[in-house]
Amino acid sequence: MNDDVMRFVRESFPGLASEWAFFDNAGGSLTLARVADLVSDYLLHTNVQLGATYERSRMAAERVAGARERIARWIGAASAEEVVLGATSTLLLDTLARAMRERFEPGDEIVVTRAEHDANLEPWRRLEQDGAKLVFLDFDEQYTLTPDALRRVVSPRTRLVALTHVSNLFGTVHPLRELAEVAHRAGAEVVVDGVAYAPHRAVDVAAFGVDYYVFSLYKVYGPHHAVLWGRRDAMLALDPVSFVPRDRIPQKLEPGNVNYELTVGATGILDYLEELGRRASAATGESPIDSAAAITAAYAAIEAHEEAIGEPLLAWLRTRDDVRIIGASSMLDADRVPTISFVVKGRRSSDVVRAVERHRVAIRYGDFYARAPVDRLGLREQDGVVRVSMVHYNTPDEVDRVIAALDEALAEPLQSSSTP
Repeated sequence: MNDDVMRFVRESFPGLASEWAFFDNAGGSLTLARVADLVSDYLLHTNVQLGATYERSRMAAERVAGARERIARWIGAASAEEVVLGATSTLLLDTLARAMRERFEPGDEIVVTRAEHDANLEPWRRLEQDGAKLVFLDFDEQYTLTPDALRRVVSPRTRLVALTHVSNLFGTVHPLRELAEVAHRAGAEVVVDGVAYAPHRAVDVAAFGVDYYVFSLYKVYGPHHAVLWGRRDAMLALDPVSFVPRDRIPQKLEPGNVNYELTVGATGILDYLEELGRRASAATGESPIDSAAAITAAYAAIEAHEEAIGEPLLAWLRTRDDVRIIGASSMLDADRVPTISFVVKGRRSSDVVRAVERHRVAIRYGDFYARAPVDRLGLREQDGVVRVSMVHYNTPDEVDRVIAALDEALAEPLQSSSTP
C-alpha cells in the first residue's frame, strides 16, 4: 500500500493513536471508527423493538434485515436466510452442535483435527456422550491438513468433518476445497472454523464448497459479534434451538434474536473495505469500480501488504538458531497469513513476551485455546508459544520495532523461571 492508502487505513482505527504497536490481532482486532458510529447511531435513533407497525420499528427492522443481506453478499451466500448471527464463533459452533445432536447414532464418526481451537473441538467432543465417536486428523510436518491424510481417516461411518481454515497458531491456509471434496465423497458434511482466516482473505462460501462456515466479526475490525453460514438445505435439516418452527431459518438458530446494533454496526466493515479497495485501485491508476470489485481489490491490497510485513519477521526468526517457528517459515514459500508463532530454546514464552512489552509492543504467549496443537507439539511446559499476529493496519516500522524488541529480549541472560 502506498503512503496515502496506508494513511487512510491508520486513520480509520482510532485505537492506533497510541505509543503501543499492536500485534495481538488474532485475539481481536482494533475496531473501525465507522463501526462504532453505526452502533451508536442505531442505539440513539432506532433502538426500538422490531415487529411493530409504527414507523420507527419498521425502520429498525429494515436496517437489521439490510445488514444481514449485506453480510450475505459479502461472504458469497445464496441468500440472507443462510446467515446466522450471534455473540461469538464459540457460541455459534456450540449452537450448531446442539442442533445436530439428535442425528448421530452410536458408532457414527466425527472427524476433528489436531490443529483445532477448542471452539471447533469441544462441541463435537460432547456428542460422544450420545454415542458419536471422534476420529482425529493430524497435521503434517509443514503444519498442514492434507486431503491424503483425510482420506486415511474417513470411513463409511463418517458423518461430519470439523476443521479449521487457518490455525490461530500456525497461520497455514489449508486446502479447504480439496478437503471438503474428500469429506463429501465419504458422505460427510463439513463445518469450518474460519476465525483466523477472515481478517486476511475474502470469505467466499460458495467457492469453498463446504456446508457450514463460522467467523468472528470482532477479529475482522468490527463489533463483538459473529457469523455462521450454512447451506440452506443443510440448515433446514437442523433441529431448532429456539421456539420457532423448524423451517424458519436462520431464526431457529438465534435464540432470543440477534443483537440489533452490532448487526447494523458490522456493515461499517463493508463500507471500509469498499473505500479501501477504491483507494488502492486509484493508486494504481484504475478507474472507479463497483462495490463487489472494490472489496475484491481491498483484499488483494491486504494480502500483498501482509506478505510484505510478515516476511521480515520470519526472515529474522530464520536467522536464530535458538528459535523454532511453529508454522511455515516464509510468507513466500507457503500459503499462510501473518499469524506468526514461535518458541525460543531455553526460554519460557511468557518471559519473552514480558520482556518485549517493556518496549510498548503488544504480543502474546500461551495456547490461545488451541490446546490440541500445543499438546501435540509438547509446548505446554514452555508456556505455549510466542505469537506475533499482524493485520493490514500494521506497518513496516512497527515490524522493525517488534524485531528490535525481540532481539533485545533474547540477548538478556536467562532468568531462573526460564525452561531448561
